Amino acid sequence: MNFETIAFVASEHDEAKAACDRFHRRWSSVSPHRADVIVALGGDGFMLETLHRFMDRSVPIFGMNRGSVGFLMNTFDEEGLLDRLRRAEAVRLNPLRMRATDVTGRVHEALAINEVSLLRETRFAAKLRIEIDGVVRIAEMICDGALLATPAGSTAYNLSVNGPILPLTAHVLALTPISVFRPRQWRGAILPHRTNVLMEVLYPKLRPVSAVADYTEVRDVQQVIVHEDRTVSLTLLFDPEHNLEERIIKEQFLLSRS
Repeated sequence: MNFETIAFVASEHDEAKAACDRFHRRWSSVSPHRADVIVALGGDGFMLETLHRFMDRSVPIFGMNRGSVGFLMNTFDEEGLLDRLRRAEAVRLNPLRMRATDVTGRVHEALAINEVSLLRETRFAAKLRIEIDGVVRIAEMICDGALLATPAGSTAYNLSVNGPILPLTAHVLALTPISVFRPRQWRGAILPHRTNVLMEVLYPKLRPVSAVADYTEVRDVQQVIVHEDRTVSLTLLFDPEHNLEERIIKEQFLLSRS
């Protein structure tokens, strides 16, 4: 890939800001709003923030890890940047669109790159009704919550609550319960990426639930509808030898080496 203009952005961590300053001194750069490619320096959280910030531009983003986990980032190296950008492989993602209705009837919409999650707000367990493409699959689930994760987000919150890791090319989503009490032994479902998921909160005033789409939280929801928004496309760039697809496959074998 050939890019004529590059922008550098960094998280608030000292290492990321120092690296960004060095890149600015070394390479010609422009504003992120004018660049053909953005180089993001930080961790996974900053990558998500950058993707959301420039979502309307659909500009490719090449991340370099100056954070802790860096699952969505490439290895940090100050040498050979232009060559790495030329050789980079593109991974295109479609976010989830959340349409949440609160107890007052107000509708809130937001996009999620990782997941949309429903979480109980008080000591009372949540009671949820799950409908998939118009068919009720679970009439009542007693739990701390539930989430719908994209393949890119499957190694984040979804993995921490024992959800499956999803390869990017599988075109599926993970519906994962959070601390489920009933139905017993239910561990979630893998759904086609074109699925529409409706999660209805039973007794929303007695058992209040919040809905979260990445950084957007809506309190006291009574219903949440989630689907993949194929009108929005995000582009991540990865080194050929260390792309996101390979990372997702590798992540599934990490426990075997511990």
